[in-house]
Amino acid sequence: MRMFNCLALGAGLLATTFAVPAHAEDAKVAAIVKGLDNPFFQTMQKGIEEQAKADGVGVNVQAAANMGDATGQADKLTAMALQDYDCYLVNPISVSNLVQALVPVAQKKKPIVNIDSTIDAEQAKAAGFAVSTYIGTDNVAAGALAGEEMLKLVPKGSKVALVAGIVGDVGSNARIKGFKQAVEGKLDVVVMVSADWDREKALTAATDILAAHPDLAGFFAANDIMALGVERAVQTSGKDVKVIGLDGIVDALKSVAAGELTATVAQYPYVVGAMGVEACKLAAKGKELPANVPAPVLLINKDNAEASLKNFPRPGGDYPDPLREMLK
Repeated sequence: MRMFNCLALGAGLLATTFAVPAHAEDAKVAAIVKGLDNPFFQTMQKGIEEQAKADGVGVNVQAAANMGDATGQADKLTAMALQDYDCYLVNPISVSNLVQALVPVAQKKKPIVNIDSTIDAEQAKAAGFAVSTYIGTDNVAAGALAGEEMLKLVPKGSKVALVAGIVGDVGSNARIKGFKQAVEGKLDVVVMVSADWDREKALTAATDILAAHPDLAGFFAANDIMALGVERAVQTSGKDVKVIGLDGIVDALKSVAAGELTATVAQYPYVVGAMGVEACKLAAKGKELPANVPAPVLLINKDNAEASLKNFPRPGGDYPDPLREMLK
């Protein structure tokens, strides 16, 4: 039986009053996501668009040029904020890059649904708004799943290395934190580097780490793109070093199924995007939303990689979705 780890729902409900469209069933949603150079966000876009079609919701999805295009993403949202949408669905590159662009949205009393990467609550408060709900993965719990898997794969006291994303990225920090908490006192974390979510940078960093630590037993990379770069370095070295990633992109699932990448903790960006549309539809009807809605995660290894590929981009089983229940 497949088990999904989920973050507990926030207890509070936001009390903000929103403008309700005359025909809520025809709600129009503006969605802004991270760069589509990453397949994770391509899948998120697909989830947004397919759920919108299923729910009879109009949606305009815009994306950053790439994963580092924080300014460009904000500019696109600024343009959409001037238009007449009933809800804004946002997946920010950083905790702060969309804050100012959301000020006119809040002034028009339009709901803001935050998915995947969080907007800093204090910065939002200072700018005069709060998000209606946050939908995403508990990154600490996801990192801990990776740590628990590593503990099963290498002897106690083994040396491991960590490959983080962009310095200061909240999601990366949380994933690394979860992994460290899971292995504390059991494995020796000898080095951590940042590879900016980039495969080639991760390849170079892993090559250097393997040379400096010939007895290394494992790597944890904070996303699959970097994990695939690390795995390439391991293959080149000819060593038996375990590599675990996080995201569950197709290339990673294929690599796990082929016995290359050791494991990944799969998120479901398709589900996150779809749940975001559900939240916007509810908000457009004037419904109050849970402050926090968890998204499913699942540990993928050789045992279930093929099944996960078959079910992609959806989980291979049911998962809790309070928004779906509210729409019934």
